[in-house]
Amino acid sequence: MAYDEMVEVMGMDDRAPFGLFAFDRLERVEGGATAWSLQASHGGDVDRFVLRSEGEHVDGSVEHADVELLWGHAIAPFWDSRVGLRQDVGRGPDRTWAAFGVQGLAPYWFELSATAYLGTQGRTALRVEADYELLLTQRLVLQPRVELNAYGKDDPETGTGSGLSDASIGLRLRYEIRREFAPYIGLQQSRRFGDSADYARAHGDDASNLAWMAGVRIWF
Repeated sequence: MAYDEMVEVMGMDDRAPFGLFAFDRLERVEGGATAWSLQASHGGDVDRFVLRSEGEHVDGSVEHADVELLWGHAIAPFWDSRVGLRQDVGRGPDRTWAAFGVQGLAPYWFELSATAYLGTQGRTALRVEADYELLLTQRLVLQPRVELNAYGKDDPETGTGSGLSDASIGLRLRYEIRREFAPYIGLQQSRRFGDSADYARAHGDDASNLAWMAGVRIWF
């Protein structure tokens, strides 16, 4: 019996596709907003399709959100390259981007993601995310998280300015009732910079915001 046939009969073929759907963050934010960050994937250990989305819903409408459809390919242990498309919706006109990036585990188990975007009319963008999970007990986990967004040119219609546009630093404390279900509380500081801050003020928003949130982390 060939090796491929043997592992199939024994049910041990680690090349078989698998799927995952996870809300890393599904939360109610101080002030009445509902925010989310989700990721779904399907494929094997080397290649997989990935669907990502994050955004915020305020007063009955989407304030801002993006959806990404990506193809992930393993390039090193714990590291994937990703390429695909991103669609922005919400305040102002929709924007479509080509996406190119990497995601993986850095030394000391920091999870890092860096994605570059190319849009129409010479638009460019960069998003960098980093988080870390500190195990306080077998069920209690503290998760610091940082996100930075930068743009290559001003886009007044969407309220984004060139250079470093916005940054957020968050701290969430979750209790894992099960690994797949963990409620949490947290605190996040968000700040806009440069022209992005000016656009926010002109729209009646604050350029800097500190807010509490409560939510749940779910995956299956």
